[in-house]
Amino acid sequence: MMSNLLPDEQEIENNIDNLRIVSLEKRNKINGLLNNAKKNRAISLRIANYDLEKLKERAKKEGIPYQTLISSIIHKYITNQLMEKEEMLKAVRMMKSTQI
Repeated sequence: MMSNLLPDEQEIENNIDNLRIVSLEKRNKINGLLNNAKKNRAISLRIANYDLEKLKERAKKEGIPYQTLISSIIHKYITNQLMEKEEMLKAVRMMKSTQI
C-alpha cells in the first residue's frame, strides 16, 4: 500500500514509538522559539549601487524579489550552506576521484 504522507510525516510515522509526551510548559517554550525563528525583521542596509543592481538582475533571472534573494544568501551563509565557487569545484573533483 502506497503512503500519501509527506517525507516529514512519514518520518514521524516511522518513529512513533520513540516519541515522548512533553509538558505544556516545554511545548510552549518550543513553540515560542519556533515562532520567533520564523519572524522577519526589517533592517536598513547600505550597499554599493553596482552590487544592488547585480543582485536585482540575478533575482530577476531567478524569478524572485531581490529582497528574498538577499535574505536567502544571508541564511545560506550563516547556516554554512553558501560555498565559494572554488570550494565547490574542489569538492566535486574529490567526489569524482573517489568514485570507481
